[in-house]
Amino acid sequence: MAEAYPEYEERPRRRGGKLFISLIVLLLVLGGLLVVADRVAAGVAERAITDRVEQQVAKQNAQSAKPDVTVGGFPFLTQVLAGKYEHISIVLKDVQGPVQGDTVNVPQLDVDARNVKASLDTLRSGHGDVIAETVDGKGTITYDSLAKLLDRPGLTLGERDGKLTVTAPVDILGVKLTVNGTADVTVAGNKVALRFNDLNAEGLPNLPLAKTLLANYAKGISIDVPLPKLPFQLNVRKVEPRPEGLTVTADAQNVPINSAG
Repeated sequence: MAEAYPEYEERPRRRGGKLFISLIVLLLVLGGLLVVADRVAAGVAERAITDRVEQQVAKQNAQSAKPDVTVGGFPFLTQVLAGKYEHISIVLKDVQGPVQGDTVNVPQLDVDARNVKASLDTLRSGHGDVIAETVDGKGTITYDSLAKLLDRPGLTLGERDGKLTVTAPVDILGVKLTVNGTADVTVAGNKVALRFNDLNAEGLPNLPLAKTLLANYAKGISIDVPLPKLPFQLNVRKVEPRPEGLTVTADAQNVPINSAG
């Protein structure tokens, strides 16, 4: 009789172990299903916001490739219930906006919207505003686009040591020369102020009139360039010359990211 006790105690322990393993498997399956449901819901929201952004770009007479929208934060479903989303990333590529009868090219505009409020009904029906507490944007204007606005044949722009550079052919007193120099770049409202204060031309005749003509050329290309209207009511804060182009940094607060504003 004494030998029967160990067998009697072992069987319940095995059944308890199997039950524990089954419970763990069930929880893992349920967790996986919740993750899938979470990502599916995020995908629905991303498509809804993508449609709104496309409408906004069109209303501004601009063009771009299809927006790439990513809703951040996890879990997403709790954000849906709260009607508030931590972070929405919007990438607009090949943006083209009208300025003074020309077109300014922005290869990519990156927009980060934080603390975005949107009800479930708004995302489902497409009616109502999606409001972002803060929006930050960064884009780069190509130097070719900027040079077209200056409207000087043969003029090219670039960057050296963080400064905007210019090279252009000129004819001064019948002498064909190449002008080189740099410009100060600042923000003035929704315009980029270009001031070419340091130009020189090798071979420039040592005459007061020649120097005056070079100074006049510098004044002629020192202009305030209006920027294309940025989406999401973004206001330009900083402009920096970089090798790939003129990088524009902008921000806004309490913005409807789904209307032209």
